[in-house]
Amino acid sequence: MTDEKVLQNETAQDDLQSGIVDKNDLVVVEHLKKYFDISTGLFKTKPLKAVDDVSFSIKRGETLGLVGESGCGKTTVGRTLLQLYKPTAGKIIYDGKEVKTKADLHEFRKKSTIVFQDPYSSLNPRMTVSDIIGEPLDIHHMYKNAEERREKILELMAHVGLNSEHASRYAHEFSGGQRQRIGIARSLAVNPEFIVCDEPVSALDVSIQAQVINMFDELQEKMGLTYLFIAHDLLVVRHISDRIAVMYLGHMVELADAREIYDHPLHPYSRALMSAVPMPDPKTARENKRITLQGDIPSPLNAPSGCPFRTRCPYATEQCACERPKFEEVEKGHFVACHRIKEI
Repeated sequence: MTDEKVLQNETAQDDLQSGIVDKNDLVVVEHLKKYFDISTGLFKTKPLKAVDDVSFSIKRGETLGLVGESGCGKTTVGRTLLQLYKPTAGKIIYDGKEVKTKADLHEFRKKSTIVFQDPYSSLNPRMTVSDIIGEPLDIHHMYKNAEERREKILELMAHVGLNSEHASRYAHEFSGGQRQRIGIARSLAVNPEFIVCDEPVSALDVSIQAQVINMFDELQEKMGLTYLFIAHDLLVVRHISDRIAVMYLGHMVELADAREIYDHPLHPYSRALMSAVPMPDPKTARENKRITLQGDIPSPLNAPSGCPFRTRCPYATEQCACERPKFEEVEKGHFVACHRIKEI
């Protein structure tokens, strides 16, 4: 074996040990940042740090839930990951290859897609259901003739529980749940491996939410899909996710298995979030102590120094104000960003 090959093998081994590369990882995000320039006066701008140094990985066939308060940067992570927003910094690695060039992005978008939050504004009112679902097929030239195109569209509609007679109708003729099914069928058109689900049930009635969530489960099992599932409903996330990541003010503060993060949250913000989850059993609900956070969420335009959560954290110290905590593994598979994790 040549010296060069030995060096390559050692580098690959180091990467595996550090968690950067794993053969089972389909998506790897490293130090992702997305800043928006906000006007603050005449010819003056200030960066709004919507996503600030976020890293995570998603294994094949896994669902990673992403939770946090409104405005914490969840949706921006999903859209920047798919490069609907151009990243300010960071790496996006898909199936072992970094997405860098236009050619890489073209291939990446054949294998990854998104289901948007609002089924009302995400569908073109001037297009029939057939044309909405068939648009990705047209863009990527994924059929030989009109008959094959129609067959693929009808097959996709059947996957999500829509009838063939719906194909010639328009989006405004459908209920919210049916519109979201149309959006899901569109996302499946390119036969993707990875789907970003951006709060796909938050605009739906509770009874319809269960149907759509169950459909996501069935599609994952049938088609081997991998999900980044963004939501603020903690019960929904717990039901569908294998692992859960918690975000606050553009930063990731905790990441662990779904059961672990619900039963043993370590970060003070995660503890407050989990204490707010409704309990179906009245006795358990009475025993559960709700943690109420003091103060308002700071603006991302004027984020606190050091730890982003320190202004609302009852455990904050001088160190929290001066130094941002590292996002590191404190137990196997359990990552937390907190200076005082061993004390609290």
